[in-house]
Amino acid sequence: MNLIAEIGINHNGDIKVCKDLISVANLSGFNYVKIQKRNPDLCVPEEQKTKMKETPWGMMTYLDYKKKIEFNENQIVELIEHSNKLGITFFASVWDTDSIEIMSRYCNIGKIPSALITNLDLCKYARKCFDKLIISTGMSTEEEINNCINACNPDVIMHSNSTYPCPPEDLNLRYIEWLKEKHPTKQIGYSGHENGIITTIATVPMGITWIERHVTLDKNMWGSDQKASLDIQEMFELVKNVKIIEKACKYEPQKRIQFEKENIKKLSLRK
Repeated sequence: MNLIAEIGINHNGDIKVCKDLISVANLSGFNYVKIQKRNPDLCVPEEQKTKMKETPWGMMTYLDYKKKIEFNENQIVELIEHSNKLGITFFASVWDTDSIEIMSRYCNIGKIPSALITNLDLCKYARKCFDKLIISTGMSTEEEINNCINACNPDVIMHSNSTYPCPPEDLNLRYIEWLKEKHPTKQIGYSGHENGIITTIATVPMGITWIERHVTLDKNMWGSDQKASLDIQEMFELVKNVKIIEKACKYEPQKRIQFEKENIKKLSLRK
């Protein structure tokens, strides 16, 4: 199982917080750690740029806020080096061509977030730049998902519902079955935004090979994604339980009684 700890923007632009999250993700057993990379000048809609936003650093325009929480290229390199020393793979969701170019200089894996899978030019460019490409399918119709897959041939397709947090009844987990049936040559994953870990663990027997969850040091930290993220204890619990379920599902679907031989002798009345 490939487990991604999605830091996203939960670092709030603080490189120490980001490094701490990378360290915890590594200790808890995640394979990958991911942030979001943007050029705010390109990504923030024009009508949003001058709107005022209350932040921990005072009132500022939405554009200035987005710039404040963004890591520059030197900081990205610093985070990659920190990850490499620990033995965990660092990468990013890329929101524009500038960010694709920066991240692809250092990482061979990238992700197109749900919000951008309708930007087919961006998806195609990402495909050219990354050896492994992941897409998430939140907020998207079946037609939009198919168009993206046809345009960029991603390696991994992740089922997702982009509600933060998403109620269990809206998770639509059985869409994973549809993705596996329709795209048998692709790796299918799950990017969850629900509270807790039970429903994420439930995707393991469904045959997914990638799991992504947002992570935080403290759900009470400032930021829009903190509440829907796993805290430190939940990160450890998720990894532990995913590994347990993987062991319980390791055999092909057929009856096996070799583990019961002794009890057959002791308990069975068969002749």
